[in-house]
Amino acid sequence: MLSTEHKAIITATVPILEQGGEALTRHFYLTLFKDHPEVKHLFNQANQNDGNQQRALANAVLMYAKNIEKLEQLGPLVNTIINKHVSLQIQPEHYPLVGASLLKAIREVLGAEVATDAVIDAWGAAYGQLAQILIGAEESIYAQNEQAEGGWRGARSFVVVVKTPESDEITTFILEPADGEKVVMHQPGQYIGLEVEVNGGKHRRQYSLSAAANGVSYQISVKREPGGLVSNFLHDSVNVGDTIDLFPPSGDFVLADSDKPLVLISGGVGITPTLAMLTKALTTNRPIHFIHAARHANVHAFRDHIDALAARHPQLQRFYCYETTDADSPQPHATGYLNTEHLSQWLPESRDLDAYFLGPTPFMKAIKSHLASLGVPQSQTYYEFFGPAEALA
Repeated sequence: MLSTEHKAIITATVPILEQGGEALTRHFYLTLFKDHPEVKHLFNQANQNDGNQQRALANAVLMYAKNIEKLEQLGPLVNTIINKHVSLQIQPEHYPLVGASLLKAIREVLGAEVATDAVIDAWGAAYGQLAQILIGAEESIYAQNEQAEGGWRGARSFVVVVKTPESDEITTFILEPADGEKVVMHQPGQYIGLEVEVNGGKHRRQYSLSAAANGVSYQISVKREPGGLVSNFLHDSVNVGDTIDLFPPSGDFVLADSDKPLVLISGGVGITPTLAMLTKALTTNRPIHFIHAARHANVHAFRDHIDALAARHPQLQRFYCYETTDADSPQPHATGYLNTEHLSQWLPESRDLDAYFLGPTPFMKAIKSHLASLGVPQSQTYYEFFGPAEALA
């Protein structure tokens, strides 16, 4: 039970978290993986190496402490965490392991003078409260997925039936369930969790679903990341006929019902969830502006697909921006970085629109700023990170 005294102590630790939260979370992960190596496969180690995971957790812990008296303010952040946990199949038995490592890290990083017994007790109670919120919400989604038509709980074996290169970096995989039964219908914008064995170890990752739901199969389009353990394994070692374990679709970055003009803005592999959104939107009469940025033509995936859709659907306008180009390659509509001037020309005349955007973090920071400067209401802009959630300050 989180008492009034506990809440006061948590609030008092906010300045400490603002100054040293990342150091604390870095030590937490080292502690967790040392004390409980059995959970290491649940975490993308690339995000550990570049510090993204530590920064994301530090921000989450800080937001929790700041809003301990008004947890409803954490709604979007909590929903994001819940969906990522569901896609990776985080279970109730994982929470005590994480809690023990967190309290241990607080004690070791802050020291006994700051991390007194009262502080440890308060944070133990606060973590227990948050764990129960997450466990309850996650179980609700697990049960919903299990009971849905074509749904399931836990891992399910899927067979690769199509493997198609889309660009120099992106390859599409279409997967059908090995049992031949239906699959749960996903919402456009959601992602799937998968588990593969690489070099004798199991690893879990999430990939956006790059095609509309059909009840029969799932499609993911994976970018080969430099040094990426799982992405390189999928590109080099997974072929038609191979099997992969999948978890049910998850994610709350989905296309909402609306009759406003729709703008889909993507950078690089950020194009993947927008493809399912585009397919869904084309069944309506709403105007659609599809804007994609790539480094150059050879890494621009799905260009022919989008061009073909635009030829068949007058409501769809598409615009491409490449950092560089050459005379022998398909040409973009603009060269350089996607900027405010480009968007001012390519957005609908009315700024009363819905804009969905995603891609690399610097790209997203720029797009958020550009949309705001052009008068697009913040409440009508939507985005999601492929990796740990960060603030687009």
